[in-house]
Amino acid sequence: MLVTRFNPFKEMRDLEQRLFRYYPAAESEENGISAFKPTVSTREGEFAYHVEVDLPGVKKEDISIDVKENQLLISGERSFKEERSEKDYYKVESSYGKFQRSFALPENVDVENIEAACIDGVLEVVLPKLKVETNEARKITIK
Repeated sequence: MLVTRFNPFKEMRDLEQRLFRYYPAAESEENGISAFKPTVSTREGEFAYHVEVDLPGVKKEDISIDVKENQLLISGERSFKEERSEKDYYKVESSYGKFQRSFALPENVDVENIEAACIDGVLEVVLPKLKVETNEARKITIK
């Protein structure tokens, strides 16, 4: 016979996960506006770090990129409105969402030369690396 201990906290976590899977807006509502969390891809190249943020339908004027206290902050707002008028009905759909993502910057980022570009709904932020002088061991001759 297998005896299993009852864990009420596990039951509550399971219930919470099931609820939010079926009602995702309930966990993301913020001040009456549903939050928007864009997907992010990061990669490290030889000379720079790259952060790519998927922002479909967001104009570049609505995006803000800041560096504060050794963190990269990307924020903005997405708004979408579609009107459709037919002979016997009128339909308006709109969606609004604010977003903010933050990333801790590595120590070797050249903060003064960070660049960003937004093309086809994808924001790419390039964080160039500082040139590190390597102090290689060398032989010193004795005179």
